[in-house]
Amino acid sequence: MFPPKMPWPGVLLALLGVSVMLVSGVGAILTGAVLLLWLGTLYIARPAPPLPRRNDSGVQFTRARIESLMEPLGVPLVMLDRDRIQFANAAAREVLGSHILGQDVRMALRHPDAVALLESGGTATIPGLTTPRSIWQVSRRQIDDRYSMVELINRTAEADIDRAHTDFVANASHELSTPLASIIGYVETLSEGDATVDAATSSRFLATVLREARRLQHLVQDLMSLSRIEAEKHDRPRELVDLGHLAASVATDLSANRGDGRVMVEWPREPATIEGDRSQLDQLLRNLIDNALKYGDPAEPVTVAVESTPRDVTLTVEDRGPGIAPEHLPHLTRRFYRTDPGRSRAAGGTGLGLAIVKHIVERHQGRLDIASTVGKGTVVTVRFKTIVGAELADEVLS
Repeated sequence: MFPPKMPWPGVLLALLGVSVMLVSGVGAILTGAVLLLWLGTLYIARPAPPLPRRNDSGVQFTRARIESLMEPLGVPLVMLDRDRIQFANAAAREVLGSHILGQDVRMALRHPDAVALLESGGTATIPGLTTPRSIWQVSRRQIDDRYSMVELINRTAEADIDRAHTDFVANASHELSTPLASIIGYVETLSEGDATVDAATSSRFLATVLREARRLQHLVQDLMSLSRIEAEKHDRPRELVDLGHLAASVATDLSANRGDGRVMVEWPREPATIEGDRSQLDQLLRNLIDNALKYGDPAEPVTVAVESTPRDVTLTVEDRGPGIAPEHLPHLTRRFYRTDPGRSRAAGGTGLGLAIVKHIVERHQGRLDIASTVGKGTVVTVRFKTIVGAELADEVLS
């Protein structure tokens, strides 16, 4: 810091006053004290040094610091000089394009609601800003009388989740109400005091009520299972599971229950070990094999194969049936999606089997592929990471 500028007129006046005091006979000690007090007062009351003026280089340095802070942020940020874009970070350039630098911000956004917001300031939610289904929260905040900042937050995923939850509740309500309505209708008929229902009709009604009640039970069980899997999706399973042995056990159980011996299992002699949740993997296998048995050709076998390599374990479930049309394949893992609703309900399906499979695979950090050829059949493939050698030894020891 530079020393303050000395107030020479005040110093000279102080010295003159002290000289008069000495001539008048005032003591030297008192005169010296007055001189020190006077000089100290002059020092304290000195004018503050003027602030350095902000020149062009200073402004450029400030902008460079702001830009370096904005660049790595994941939220799209745009800095404006009045209405012209001076800087856009990487996230903003990815969304709006690198060509926006130097443009008028209204030309860069090209949306009536966004233009209105930019003129008035504040925050607004704007649908269709970048794509027809996109939803963005756009804010403009003034930095000073010249510069301002525009922030764009993508709310599309949140809106999609809200829509998915709404659709799920609507679909679940419909799926639950259908068997309930059937049960209530038949029970009301049977409970009417003046109704004349013969024994055969009564037996048929009761069989329908039982079938619909079981369908309702299976639906509730699948809903609860899906909810548990979603709640645990961020918890990595740690149990060591030999997928080959588990597949053979599940296939034997399902074949015994059906009594048709249609399930054929091919699994390696060496362990096909993965880190997993045994109960969820059991459910995955049952859902895939049960689907293949229900929708495949009843005269043809269902093949379950497990193959182990040093890198992954592959599970394949193949049926030889009518197959699935290509337009349905991308939607098969959606909740309550059915390619043939009537056939699915007649077979006892809830529409949640493959959705449960998908969430189990995601929790196990695996990959699910579904391929089908109309008239030939469907192949479902699931790949998991292998645990072998030293990794397996470490897991066992720990």
